[in-house]
Amino acid sequence: MKIGFFQFKPERGDVKHNAEKIYDSLIDKDFDLMVLPELANSGYLFANSEELESASENIPSGIFSQTLLELSKKKNAYIISGVCEKFIGEFFNSSVLYCPDGSYKIYRKLHLFDSEKQWFTAGNMPLEAYEIHLTKIGMMVCFDWIFPETARTLALRGAKIICHPSNLVMPYCQQAMFTRALENHVFTITANRIGSEKVNDTELFFTGESVIVSPRGEYLARASKDSEECIIVEINEEEAGDKNINPNNNLFIDRRMGFYEV
Repeated sequence: MKIGFFQFKPERGDVKHNAEKIYDSLIDKDFDLMVLPELANSGYLFANSEELESASENIPSGIFSQTLLELSKKKNAYIISGVCEKFIGEFFNSSVLYCPDGSYKIYRKLHLFDSEKQWFTAGNMPLEAYEIHLTKIGMMVCFDWIFPETARTLALRGAKIICHPSNLVMPYCQQAMFTRALENHVFTITANRIGSEKVNDTELFFTGESVIVSPRGEYLARASKDSEECIIVEINEEEAGDKNINPNNNLFIDRRMGFYEV
């Protein structure tokens, strides 16, 4: 199975441009599963509610979603992207799985970071694993990484690949994904963005270095800090089905659930 990420700089507020850039950049690539950054349609910062409204979209009718569904169909491949989602008067920082048959699945970010709480409603959907090809994937978004329960829940529900659209500004996540992959014996794909954004007195610098990590903690791919890159690697997804650490220890069987209550 060929999995990858596309690390780039979304243009703030220019949904059509971002959709076309993704389409043009990926149409000639060979992949089964591609992960894009968080809020890839809208950019990250908003000056006011009007900007948020303009950059968001209903799923799947919006231009961004329609473009990625078309790309997914043409490539006969699965695409996961962060999306600024509008739904019945609320806005969500979402991740969407676009499928070649025209279907889609939505995950809404559970753990909002910093000023995101000003703009978005916290996620209201359960963590799920979805079948693609002959495996299962799960989705989480950016700051979800710092809560181990997120990745663990996805793994317990059968996800062998955790897809992680991100707009990372802190320097920790790329190293922490070693642990998330290892402690759950899953593949992880963190698709970060590059560049910076400034609105009024707020300026953010994004850290790049998108990574793919194996169930044994091997870094299969790492992008640069500040360059646009699409990296694709071939994996045996069945490696994530083995939860044994050695002949006497299993990551899931050995859990002592009665001692974890808080």
